[in-house]
Amino acid sequence: MPTDPPPAVELRGLTKQFGNVLANAGVNLRVEPGTIHGVIGENGAGKSTAMKMLYGIFPPDAGEIFVYGKKCVWSSPADAIAAGIGMVHQHFMLAGPYSALDNILLGAEPVRLGVIERKKARVHLETLARQYGLPVDLGQPIELLPVGAQQRVEILKLLYRDARILILDEPTAVLTPQETNVLFEHLKKLRDEGKTVILITHKLKEVMSITDRVTVLRDGRVTGEMPTAQTNPQELANLMVGRKVVLNIEVSPGQPSDKIALDVERLTLAGEAGSRQKLTDVSFSVQRGEIVGIAGVEGNGQSAVLQAILHPRESRCQTSGAVRVLDEDVTMWRASRIRDLGVAVIPEDRQREGLLLESTVSGNFLLGLQRSPAFSRAGLLRAASVEHAAAQAVAEYDVRPRDLTIRAGQLSGGNQQKLIVAREFQRNPGLLIAAQPTRGVDVGAIEFIHNRIVRARDEGAGVLLVSFELDDILTLSDRILVMYEGRIVAEFLRGQVTERDLGLKMAGA
Repeated sequence: MPTDPPPAVELRGLTKQFGNVLANAGVNLRVEPGTIHGVIGENGAGKSTAMKMLYGIFPPDAGEIFVYGKKCVWSSPADAIAAGIGMVHQHFMLAGPYSALDNILLGAEPVRLGVIERKKARVHLETLARQYGLPVDLGQPIELLPVGAQQRVEILKLLYRDARILILDEPTAVLTPQETNVLFEHLKKLRDEGKTVILITHKLKEVMSITDRVTVLRDGRVTGEMPTAQTNPQELANLMVGRKVVLNIEVSPGQPSDKIALDVERLTLAGEAGSRQKLTDVSFSVQRGEIVGIAGVEGNGQSAVLQAILHPRESRCQTSGAVRVLDEDVTMWRASRIRDLGVAVIPEDRQREGLLLESTVSGNFLLGLQRSPAFSRAGLLRAASVEHAAAQAVAEYDVRPRDLTIRAGQLSGGNQQKLIVAREFQRNPGLLIAAQPTRGVDVGAIEFIHNRIVRARDEGAGVLLVSFELDDILTLSDRILVMYEGRIVAEFLRGQVTERDLGLKMAGA
């Protein structure tokens, strides 16, 4: 009589503690072979830590790991890779100046008689790319590839190493909706070819659309595990957060005043040599008391608009047009002087533009606020005031762990985002520029950030919202601008456009 195959992965009682922080407390997880298994939870719930133990980055303090029924003890990720496990991290592990081919081969170079057989490797990779539908220009430097292609490189790295179990940590945090759909088609093909996929995410819509089974973690413990077909987003959200979560907040229309928070007039920004202009004749305004959302596929000018608004002096040699912020013509101003007017910024890239990863949580909370009267007197920092305000903000915005002394780089991506949001709202801004404000954060934090943005609007701030998350744009915006190839191609009022029609405009229809 045939017996059922052993699970691809089984975790029994995995526990991990970092100092005073209990990241995982007796986690049990069973993943069947040839399935897509979702692992979900709030930021800091222990999802990534559990998977990093499975991948050999951290040794467990207690508990056991089984792979295809065999008990495994790893000394490093190399052991896990040898056992057929691969992991794509939330922030890609790629070397920018080198080609896609070199990045894939790094550490697994096929060598014969002391020579790397690059041609043989390229042929093998091209076969894998065709087999799994993962097209990549192998000769292109990684830094010149769009983010969706970089992710395909990461997946090809795993397949090249014969991974049978693929762990993807927040894989859609940096992808547009279109790229997300393409990724999911790739993952389904991998599953259908017999691979096992573990998907770490916080996006309930994605869990429902692609996973076969789902495990929920909260505070380092498993709070639920079930077939995806037998649950729903509301139940999963409640299990993640430990309370009833409002998945779709009701936002009343804004009451814009006649005061202009931001006025952009005929911005044009040159492209690189031989390429089209980044911006062409872009004009719009944001009144105090309203939220203006900019929708568009990545690379269609949104980042260039933010650069021209926040760093006009640096980009002046390539730019024509004018920018006014809170009644001041800032066209030739430095970024720091613009911020001092009362401008809060949630940047697109939290790690490169929003944080000093090697600095502490309290040090990052102070960034840009060090000259404010609340935190300095006669040029000297008021350390006690900083500490008190940082502790209060970390508690209010639920940044985990609540330890002001750890490095910002030790926080999960979602908690890094919450730290930035907590800091920027200390400014009581007259203008809030929110770029990808919910990127990589969980449902509870999305609810909180949405409410906080609306509150800023209702307290009289003008809000410029740039997001690839159409839920953000459609839920929050009083007016929606659509960008395509460096131009504003459409404008809608709240409730005038559906997600489908907005997607078509974003694609240039």
